Amino acid sequence: MAGSSFFALFDDIATILDDVSVMTKVAAKKTAGVLGDDLALNAQQVSGVPVDRELPVVWAVAKGSFINKLILVPAALLISAFAPWAVTPLLMLGGAFLCYEGVEKLAHKYLPHGESAEGHHAARAAALQNQAVDMVAFERAKIKGAVRTDFILSAEIIVISLGAVAGADFTRQVSVLSIIAIAMTVGVYGLVAGIVKLDDLGLYLSQKSSQAIAWLGKRIVGAAPYLMKTLSVLGTAAMFMVGGAILTHGIPPVHAVIEHAAAAVGGGGAVQALTSTVLNALFGIVAGAVVLGVVGVAKRLFKKG
Repeated sequence: MAGSSFFALFDDIATILDDVSVMTKVAAKKTAGVLGDDLALNAQQVSGVPVDRELPVVWAVAKGSFINKLILVPAALLISAFAPWAVTPLLMLGGAFLCYEGVEKLAHKYLPHGESAEGHHAARAAALQNQAVDMVAFERAKIKGAVRTDFILSAEIIVISLGAVAGADFTRQVSVLSIIAIAMTVGVYGLVAGIVKLDDLGLYLSQKSSQAIAWLGKRIVGAAPYLMKTLSVLGTAAMFMVGGAILTHGIPPVHAVIEHAAAAVGGGGAVQALTSTVLNALFGIVAGAVVLGVVGVAKRLFKKG
């Protein structure tokens, strides 16, 4: 009796693990797009710090990401169990915040705000010369911004994963969400660490005696700044794509119009998906501009008050 009970328990555990493996693969496929956006955004967020502080900053943001998911996984399970209606509004608030941050970055760069480019570079140079004070604050601000952005993207990853296992029991839901949370965090910040240290790798290779390896190292050193600039642009674009998609999915009439417009374009699934993504991003830009305007008015009223 005891032996048969043991084998029955073993069979149940094997079944659960098999189900968890299948559902994890499904959830990973659905969150793959968000993973790319998460990578671009976080590589952008941690760029600009001193070379010797790049990996510590990435590690600090990664720890913040783990804490985010330690909060988000139980919260998602509780909301799904007791208040499933709240998932969409919370996601839309996060999407609106992403769009707001994206528009704010563009406004700060392209609109007059009382700070010239020369003044910004001078302040940056002064900060680099006074690392004991200014760069500490700069680094902390970078980490806080990256962790804040990670929280929103992590929330979307967790909610998408939860949707993939909505019909499963509690044990399987917890297992899948935990695996996705850990794998996504390790994957994203492992890649971010590799990206920000590309120039160091290139410098190391360029000093090798082999001409072919040295040539490759020099090419990597030359390409690294362009890669970071590209990631910066992609990171800002990702804010609009992710935030806009969250908002449009939460507003059925807008989502229906975008899907209809994408279908009308034709050209196959890839073209329709690209059209839908562009329209979502445009909606995100408009939504972010509206939020930025509201925040600006609120700040003025608060100062007057």
